[in-house]
Order: sequence, then structure tokens, then C-alpha cells
Amino acid sequence: MGATPRNIRQGLDRLRAIAPWAAAGVAGAVPLTVGVSLAIDLVQKRGRKQRKAPRPGTFHTDVEDSQLSIYTDGSTLYDDMLAEIDAATESIQMETFIWKNDEVGQQFIDAFNAAAARGVAIHLIYDGFANLSISRSFYGQLDERINVLRVPTVARKFWRGPLRYSGFNHSKILVIDNDVAFVGGFNIGSLYARHWRDTHLKAAGPGTWGLRQSVAQVWNQFHDSEDQIPWVAPTAWESKLRVSPNLPIQLVYPIRAMYINAFERAQDRIWLTTPYFIPDQQLLKALIDAAARGVDVRVMVPQESNHILGDYLSRGFFEQMLRSDITVLLYTAAMIHSKIATVDGTWSTVGTANIDRLSLSFNYETNVEVIDPDFAEEMEKAFLSDAEHCRVLEHDWLDRHPVAQIAEFALRPMRSFL
Repeated sequence: MGATPRNIRQGLDRLRAIAPWAAAGVAGAVPLTVGVSLAIDLVQKRGRKQRKAPRPGTFHTDVEDSQLSIYTDGSTLYDDMLAEIDAATESIQMETFIWKNDEVGQQFIDAFNAAAARGVAIHLIYDGFANLSISRSFYGQLDERINVLRVPTVARKFWRGPLRYSGFNHSKILVIDNDVAFVGGFNIGSLYARHWRDTHLKAAGPGTWGLRQSVAQVWNQFHDSEDQIPWVAPTAWESKLRVSPNLPIQLVYPIRAMYINAFERAQDRIWLTTPYFIPDQQLLKALIDAAARGVDVRVMVPQESNHILGDYLSRGFFEQMLRSDITVLLYTAAMIHSKIATVDGTWSTVGTANIDRLSLSFNYETNVEVIDPDFAEEMEKAFLSDAEHCRVLEHDWLDRHPVAQIAEFALRPMRSFL
């Protein structure tokens, strides 16, 4: 029996009656779930012991005329960074997200001050929001000859262009004398030196120009011409080491397109590591399509990250990934913070961007892509070493507790904001 106009009207009336309650329920579920998640996170952190992160080693290779090193532990990285700062004779540019006021953070303060005393021109950039808990007196120790920019989360010109004048400074770059540069996931602090598994890249040679230019573009957008970092000419027009910087001030976000382009080209394998996997549908589709055509797609994430909300949001994608034959690797040894990928043993990237909307469409970020089989081979060695500390997510995960499934569903609206 077909629906009559009267039945249709009655049905619409019922929908109108319950719609406000349904909307209120959904709207209320998100903050409630977030609140509960944050509370659980605090409890878990209190009882969670800090474990020393595995150290796969440092890997080296040459690409064109640049010498590249891949760092997998903070202590070795910081020692090398500080040694390069101590050897600087002309200029230093640094951009970072978190700069802790601890033993490691103080070592960088002292090294920069010593370089300034030698007459080295220094420009330092750090994020204001990420360091709200750090006393301004800590940064006040820096020599007055050092140029410092504390990037505001919301600039004074915000209302003239909300997207251009907001965004966290999530890049982590150090450039020495226009000849040596570092970039990757490591922030500055003792925690990251010992207890986080992360990845950083060092480039010595002409491949450093793009990283210096990335720092200069951020600095110069916040300063008048007389206070800007001067432009220098690249030593080569094209390089196998390409820098992709997300620059909200210019409404430029190339890293997302870089990833999608690489995934769409994949014929054999995609190995990806990210601490927070909250992709948009286009990026996820590129991985699913690759798996459908027989590509070995592996995504490595921490079993327990430093953000339980991010964990639950990531888990909301696992069912679709498992059903699409994507291998999910849960890193169990420590917090893994690497932002790296390799495709087909030819293309690789190391950088600062997570696979989430904050990194790919809001933050200042910097990734380097390298198209070179020898470099990809070294990257794969690091990935396989990390995989030894992973649990492969099996299909029995699809039968997880209903409460977990409800939490994942309730958090879906948050995907657009993280």
C-alpha cells in the first residue's frame, strides 16, 4: 500500500519534532566523548611508564651532490645539530614547534648565544601556542643580537584573512651557513631525545637551499624589508631533493598533493608512518585504490600515542582499511612520531606533516621528497626495523567491543578539525 499525502505529512511532522533532539544528541555526544577521552588520557599518562625508544641507527647515502643522513634517535641528532651550530661561521636559521626549557633546550640556548658572540647572523622561529607553558624568561636568555620570532596562532590581521593569518608553526628546520640543513619530526627537548621514536633528515650540499628558503618565507612574511632574511641563489635549478612547504600566509599547501600524487603512481608498495592518521577521503581513497590494484600498502601508527583523542579518531578508519587489504601496523615499543613514507623503492619523504587536516591544510609544515632508489633503500631499512616492534592488526579487531565502536562513531565529526 503506497504512502498517502497525509502519511507523508505525518512522517515529516515526526521528523521535525525529533530533529532538534537528535541534533542536540549528536552535538552533545562529541564534547562528552572528547571530555571522557581527555580524562582517560590523563589517567593513563599517570600510570604509563616512559620507555626508552628503540634506536634503529643512522643511515647515510648520497643523492646527486648532497650527502643525506637519516636520524632515528634524538640524542644522536641533537649532538650533530649542536656540533653544526658550534661550527657555524656565517648564518643560522631555525624553525621549531616545541622548544622545551629543559637540559636539551638549554644546550641549544647556549649554543646559539655562543654563535652570536662569534658574529653569526641568527634567525629563530618557534610556535607561540605550543610553548604557552614555557616561561618567556627561558627565551629571554637568548643574546639580544639574535633575531627571534614567536609565531602567534592568530595574528592581528586575522579578520582580513582567517586562513592566511592563523595556523600553528609545526615545521622543524635548522640551516647552517646555507650548506647544511636538518628537517623532520623531532622537537627540542629531553623527552624526545630518549623516549620518542622519530625521524629527522640531514642534508649537506645544494639540496639545502629549499629548506633555507622555507624558513626565510615564514620569517619574511612577518617582517618589513629591512629585517628580512636575504635571498640567496640556489646552486642548481632542479634537484632530486625537493622541498614542499605548507605556507598558510600564502595559502599554499603542497604536501597533501605530494602524497596523493605519489600514492596514485604506486605499482608495488607504499610504506607509510605517521603518529596521527586522520586522512581526508581523497587521501584515504588513494591508499585504498592502490591496495585494490595489488599494491602492498602498510600504514604504521603508534599503538598508544600522546593524544588518546587522536588514537580514537585513527581507529575510526581501521575497519575500512582492513576490509580494503591495507596492513595496519601498531608500534608498541614507544611513542612513534615519524612522518615518513616510501613508494616503490624509488620515492620517499621525510618531514613534519602528519596525515591529518591540521597538518595538511592549516599548519606551517615542511616535507622533503627524494626521488632516488638508494635513499629509498635506507628509508625502507628504518621502516622494517620499526616493523619488528609492531603488532599487525588482525581482522578479529572488527569484533571489538561495541563501546569502542560507539566512541569512534561519535568522534567522526571531529575529523574535519584535526
